[in-house]
Amino acid sequence: MTITLSQLPGIAGTPVERMDRPYPRRWAALGVLCLSLLIVVMANTALIVAAPDMTRDLQLTSSDLQWVIDGYTVPYAALMLLFGVIGDKYSRRGALFAGLFVFGGGAILGSLADSTTSVIAARMVMGIGAAIIMPATLSLLVATFPATERARAIAAWAATSGLAIALGPLLAGWLLESHSWHSTFLINVPIAAFAVVAALVLVPPSKAHGLGRIDWLGGLLSVVTIGCLVFAIIDGFHFGWGATSLTTAAISAIGLILFVAWELRHPQPLLNVRKLGERAVGGASLAVLLVFLAAFGAMFFIAQQFQFVLGFGPLDTGVRLLPLAAAVSVGAAASARLTPRVGTRAIVAGGMLVAAAGVLLLFRIDGASTYLDFVPTLVLLGIGVGLAVSPATDAIMGSFPDKDLGAAGGLNDTAIELGGSLGIAILGSVLASAYKDGIAGFLASLPVPKLTGPQADLLAQGLQASGESVGGAAIVAEELAKNPLGAAQAQPLLDAATVAFADAISRASLVGGLALAVGAVVVAAILPSRIAAAGQD
Repeated sequence: MTITLSQLPGIAGTPVERMDRPYPRRWAALGVLCLSLLIVVMANTALIVAAPDMTRDLQLTSSDLQWVIDGYTVPYAALMLLFGVIGDKYSRRGALFAGLFVFGGGAILGSLADSTTSVIAARMVMGIGAAIIMPATLSLLVATFPATERARAIAAWAATSGLAIALGPLLAGWLLESHSWHSTFLINVPIAAFAVVAALVLVPPSKAHGLGRIDWLGGLLSVVTIGCLVFAIIDGFHFGWGATSLTTAAISAIGLILFVAWELRHPQPLLNVRKLGERAVGGASLAVLLVFLAAFGAMFFIAQQFQFVLGFGPLDTGVRLLPLAAAVSVGAAASARLTPRVGTRAIVAGGMLVAAAGVLLLFRIDGASTYLDFVPTLVLLGIGVGLAVSPATDAIMGSFPDKDLGAAGGLNDTAIELGGSLGIAILGSVLASAYKDGIAGFLASLPVPKLTGPQADLLAQGLQASGESVGGAAIVAEELAKNPLGAAQAQPLLDAATVAFADAISRASLVGGLALAVGAVVVAAILPSRIAAAGQD
């Protein structure tokens, strides 16, 4: 007699669709899904504090570091929609297992990496794993919970993202106190292994019925379209709109046209693109994208301010980001209570305005600002994210039938990742441009000795690094302080970089805050006042 995995003692083997009452251990299952989501988000936020050590150890250039970060982002964003549908077709829990194994394998590769190429490769493998995990967590959540409880469950899911934003730097900072940056990869392995075991015991299997054949051509077009779009955004904004970025942007545009045309005529489309024309789906997707654009963009320069200007170590940086995590949890909990009373439109748009106010507060940052000046931004941004994202996600998931939950989750998660990519690329570009303009005058007037040979090359590299980023200026100032010939210029360089970076934050926050505020008005005009909860008609 053959015994299947589902027949083993202690294994959650009964599929959700065969249950005649709500799954009794659904809240424990939600904990497993949130844990799986946690490591996916932490994989990006942990780099905030690990990047300086990694840069010094591997001698990363600005371009290298950018692709260490975005080697994860590109496959993550590009593959989520397709993998969500594959999970619907074959097994949502199986997709979660597969994603955790791939993610864990990439983390092991990263912990063993000793070159830029190997780190980027490891990050790409982890990005593929994340693309499988993230839509699986959301589709399993909606499939497992009854409609009356889904808003609360989705609020907990959304709050997990906020927790990960702060927990990633905190955990990585703690590890970096006594270990190398490799440990920030390795910590994911036991967490992923635990999540696999816990999912076997607590998360019931689920899959769609009557889904038909997978639209593989639509899947390929979606991967090409989103992948090229994210690549073009990253490459264009960070390295200039040259032939590579413009070509990939053109390929993305052509891919989008072909994808929409194909999906409109296909009897079993990968994504029902007509749904994007519905007010609930279109408005909620735009809200999610804009919220994460502002949030990731703001976090990008706040983390740099903490480390390079205020001089906080990795652990201290993580601790000081905790108000953001707490605020997201508060906002998500409040949204679950308030949305049924005042409506989706009011809470989503209101949350966006609260987050926008938090980002706009950074406009008052100057060279003398301390950590306390950033706390109101962290709190307001966190509350706004918690308020807006939970009901927006609920609106997206509730607009799709049960057989398309993977596609719905993939759409929501693609909006998150695309928004984050745009935020770091656009606001990061504004930040970099403003910083370069602000410090250029100081560097041009800096009295430097006339040198030749290797020393001249080192000086030129130092000036270039100082002009590119506040992190580069901080490292150069640290080296100058050790050299009797340059010690006198170390503090003036650091002071000039601090002022230039504060001005750059003001400009970037103005762009991000206004974009989110205007977006809130647009979303309020698009979203219907009240939307049925996920799974309800």
